[in-house]
Amino acid sequence: MKNRKPTYFKDLSLIFLILGLIVSCERDLSEDSVVATFPNTGEVFTDNPINLTDEFFISFDPAQGANTEGFGIDNNVAYAGTSSIRIDVPAPNDPNGSYIGGIFKDRSGGRNLTGYDALTFWAKGSLTATVGLVGFGTDFVDDKYAVGLENIQLSTDWRKYTIPIPNASRLLQEKGMFIFSAGTQSTNGLGYTLWIDELKFETLGTIAQPLPVILDGEDLVQQSFTGSSIRISGLTQTFNIASGENVTVQAAPSYFDFVSSDTSVAAVNELGIVSVVGSGTAFITATISSVLASGSLEVTSTGALPAAPIPTLPSSNVTSIFCDEYTNATSSNFEPGFGGSTTQAAVVTANNDSVLIYSNNNFTGIIFDNTVDASALSFMHVDVYAQQAGVQVEFQIRDIGANGVINTNIFTGQPEGDDADYRFTTGNLTVNGWNSFDIPLTGGILNQKNNLGAIILAGGPNFILDNIYFYTP
Repeated sequence: MKNRKPTYFKDLSLIFLILGLIVSCERDLSEDSVVATFPNTGEVFTDNPINLTDEFFISFDPAQGANTEGFGIDNNVAYAGTSSIRIDVPAPNDPNGSYIGGIFKDRSGGRNLTGYDALTFWAKGSLTATVGLVGFGTDFVDDKYAVGLENIQLSTDWRKYTIPIPNASRLLQEKGMFIFSAGTQSTNGLGYTLWIDELKFETLGTIAQPLPVILDGEDLVQQSFTGSSIRISGLTQTFNIASGENVTVQAAPSYFDFVSSDTSVAAVNELGIVSVVGSGTAFITATISSVLASGSLEVTSTGALPAAPIPTLPSSNVTSIFCDEYTNATSSNFEPGFGGSTTQAAVVTANNDSVLIYSNNNFTGIIFDNTVDASALSFMHVDVYAQQAGVQVEFQIRDIGANGVINTNIFTGQPEGDDADYRFTTGNLTVNGWNSFDIPLTGGILNQKNNLGAIILAGGPNFILDNIYFYTP
């Protein structure tokens, strides 16, 4: 039986703000102040929500496909006690939404969770499905200490799940008690029911062998420019738990302590944003609770990057892929990870403009999340910047057919199976200046460009791209 209706949140974007400590005052009429303390209640839901209001569940945005009708309390099923949380995961064609997810929020002042080392809960499903995301620390305001555990496997009997806390000393005032997101990708579109019970923060004492990671554990070398900024990504923390299993969680940047070897070149804040402030080279590393994270970033700045040319075509004539002057027609994967590729790619902000920086390129691709119909368009525009003499870049514009899928050759790592392409090579680029190209949509894609799905990049090895769009004059 369901007896709680969800509210919902209209903006899914993560807003990273600096969360100040709340300070209390007036102690014996003196001007001394002490840091405010908050309840250290660990229980979130047992038979009822603990220290939460009746409207403790806030759904993801239904305008983005979230189903707000499948959440409630089941008084007939429980791991312990008399009730549990019941979540009905919808089928993709459900008129109320194709997936379900949201957060449990402490709407009061928050909780002090510094004494705990994990969030735990018991769960089971009506099917042996995979739940895409569980975690805590998301409150739809700051999300400063968000933690996510992806793709947990359900059983049809009750099992306990453990989400380690990367650095509990930071959780002085946490409002994000739980987050989940579930769809039917693992059940071939078949809806199912998920039950959760005994949701609580605990001190297990068995969370061990912390292994923090930044940049997915890679030691990256990145060229950059004064005035640019780079976001440190690929942040995780792995722990060994009592079962012997290694559990890896996605961890927000604020759990890490970032260090720059030369702050006159690059400084990094608690949100993992590297600000390049001068010329030279700086090494960025990080720790969690004094444990050095695997992965690093070497940033080399040669000074200010000249601004790329500003496009002047009317937006009605343009289908944009990567350009701040237009609304992009699709999101794209700039690091597809082709086998054998040595390329490092990064989106960097310079001169209040986003640019794509490629280092050590042999071949890579810009893979569109949705295909682009360029039937009525004649050219692809791109601006290319090189710092070294002898740099050439080959662009392969690919129509991938009705299925919208690019296959990868398992032997070469090269994408294949596209229906048609057109290849254009820049020739040697002018150094330390923007080179603009208007590439005709001709050759093999002249009569087949209604499902453009990728731009494959070869050559280099180091270059910068901006203003990538298809257009007609």
